[in-house]
Amino acid sequence: MYRFRPNNRLLDSKFLEAYIRSHEAQLAIDAMKTGISDSGLNLTHSRFATLKVPFAPFNEQKRIVAKIEQLFSELDNGIAALKTAREQLKVYRQAVLKNAFEGRLTAKWREENIDKLESPEQLLARIQQERESRYQQQLEEWKASIKAWEADGKEGKKPGKPKAFKAMDTIENEEIEILPRIPNCWKYARLAEIAFIGSGMSVSKDRKLNDPVEVPYLRVANVQRGNLILDEIKTMCIEKDSLSDLTLEKWDILFNEGGDRDKLGRGWIWENQISHCITQNHVFRASPILKSEYHSKFISHWGNSFGKDYFEKGGKQTTNLASINKTVLSNFPVPLPSMEEQHQLIDMLDDMMSQIEAMETEFENGIQRAETLRQSILKKAFSGQLVPQDPNDEPASELLARIQAEMTQRKGITSKR
Repeated sequence: MYRFRPNNRLLDSKFLEAYIRSHEAQLAIDAMKTGISDSGLNLTHSRFATLKVPFAPFNEQKRIVAKIEQLFSELDNGIAALKTAREQLKVYRQAVLKNAFEGRLTAKWREENIDKLESPEQLLARIQQERESRYQQQLEEWKASIKAWEADGKEGKKPGKPKAFKAMDTIENEEIEILPRIPNCWKYARLAEIAFIGSGMSVSKDRKLNDPVEVPYLRVANVQRGNLILDEIKTMCIEKDSLSDLTLEKWDILFNEGGDRDKLGRGWIWENQISHCITQNHVFRASPILKSEYHSKFISHWGNSFGKDYFEKGGKQTTNLASINKTVLSNFPVPLPSMEEQHQLIDMLDDMMSQIEAMETEFENGIQRAETLRQSILKKAFSGQLVPQDPNDEPASELLARIQAEMTQRKGITSKR
């Protein structure tokens, strides 16, 4: 850290500080830095001392500083108001989700259509029937693969037998009491009762593969709360035979396994944005047995809102990281209205969330515009356009000449300590 003490007869300290914050000064300072990387860049004392500073008459400096402080104060108040509104919008978002999952958003629609709706028991029975049908199909495929393996002289790894679904523990009253109160015609079910839970593949360069294939994969950083960031997708090599089991399918629901505690369980749905994409082992996927965009969005919105507390309580904390396991995710209670009501609710949520996101974007743009305006103020200040000039002020050239004369005179005087 360097210290510069302005000559208080030449230069107002706040005037100098304001100039150093300007875009022009920052560009000049960046050009002075030396080094080969961001972490290795440094700014030497001698280089920084060569920074050229606009030099106005001293009284004008005072007027410029006063005007900057006035305008910056107004800007700061505006930015504070935007940030407050942004925080209030987060509260509003949570209120919308609370009303959605307590059945209030669709209360009128449900009342009008109650006789046409499938009950949770009927829906669960239909899900169980579909699960059993898939299991029987997997058994037939396994039997065929066993015959092929035996006919091939039992070369390679023996095909694994598919596992039958084991009934989940009943959701006890103690669990239901701490969950949001849902309409009487809804019911809670565990996530593993309505979806297949799968994990991803760990990243390892030392893994020995017989038939490798390079595939893209999602990391925790890609899976945000309510959206996916796919600007940077990494790849890994896996065994080709494992690709079909690990590949994400459309409308799969992603849940983060760990990281910081606030990242537990966050996620969103997969829409086949990237072909043959898998997940890293720190990202779980839930594949709904009855696939539907609305069903997946319903479960994911629930996980991102009320599920946040559940995952934080069920997560394990180490020194630096927190994590949830497959058992915690499998036991996650999910409200289960009829598919028709889920469809209706998600249509309403999509509309309301898009409005909220538009307002969030406008607030962010407002904050960015305020910062741009701040730089515009500084640019005008140091180009002589922010305050009027006074012909009675001592010209900067005369002031500087006088100070330089004093400095020259001092050099001729020998001081002793």
